[in-house]
Amino acid sequence: MARLPDLVSYCDRRTRRTAFKDAPGAFNGLQVANNGRVTKIGAAVDAGLVPFQRAVAAGVDFLIVHHGMYWDMPRPLTGPVYDRVATLVRGNCALYSNHLPLDGHPEIGNNALLAKQLGLKPSQPFLVRDGEAIGCIAKSTLTRSALRAKLEKLYARVIAIECGAATPRRIAFCSGSGNSAVPALGAAGVDTLVTGELREEFFNRAQEEKLNLYLCGHYATEVHAVKALAAELARKFRVPWEFIATDNPL
Repeated sequence: MARLPDLVSYCDRRTRRTAFKDAPGAFNGLQVANNGRVTKIGAAVDAGLVPFQRAVAAGVDFLIVHHGMYWDMPRPLTGPVYDRVATLVRGNCALYSNHLPLDGHPEIGNNALLAKQLGLKPSQPFLVRDGEAIGCIAKSTLTRSALRAKLEKLYARVIAIECGAATPRRIAFCSGSGNSAVPALGAAGVDTLVTGELREEFFNRAQEEKLNLYLCGHYATEVHAVKALAAELARKFRVPWEFIATDNPL
C-alpha cells in the first residue's frame, strides 16, 4: 500500500509538471482524489468512461492518463461528464493526468521512447515551447525502407508518405498529433518525421517540400510514457500496475 500524496508528488517531480505550459484549458496533475491509499496503479492513454470502468474492474485506485478530463473547463457535471466522475468516485480511483511533460521527457517521454524503439538516441530537442522541448531529433543511418519496416513491426497501422531523402540522416519525433511539427521541420534541417496523425493537407506539403512522413496512430504513439511512469512508480512504491487498453484505432 502507498499514500496518494506520495505518488502524486513523485509524478510531479519526475515529469517536471510545472515547467510546461500546456494547451489552453489543460490541467496536468491530480484531477480526482481517492481515500488517500493506493494498492494498484493503472496507466491509460485517455480519460473516458470505458477506461475508468476497466480500471475500477481491475482494482486500480490510482490511474495515470495522458489525455485528462479537463481541456475546456468549467464544465457542468452532467451527462457523460458526470458518468466519468461518478465511476472514479464510486470505484475509489484517483485520476492523475500528464500531457506535454510526458511527451517531452528525455527518459520516459513518448518521443524519447519512440526513438529508442528504433534503436536511436535523441541528439537534439524539437518543438521547443516556452523553453521546453516537446519532441526530439535523433541521428540515423536507416534507409526509408528499413525505417518503414521497423515501424510496421511495432505498429498495427503505418501510413508512409516518402518524398524525402532515401537515407535520412536525422529523424524527428512528435507523438500524437504532428500538425505543429511539419512546419517546424525545415527550420530544424530535418526532412523525416515519425508521428501519430496529420491533417490531409500535409500530403501535398510532403510532395512540395520533399518530406518523409510516417503516421503510426495518435493513440498508439502515446501509450509509451504512461506505461513507463506507471512501471517506475510500481517499482519505487512496491505496488502492482496494469495498462488499461481501449483498442483505440485512431
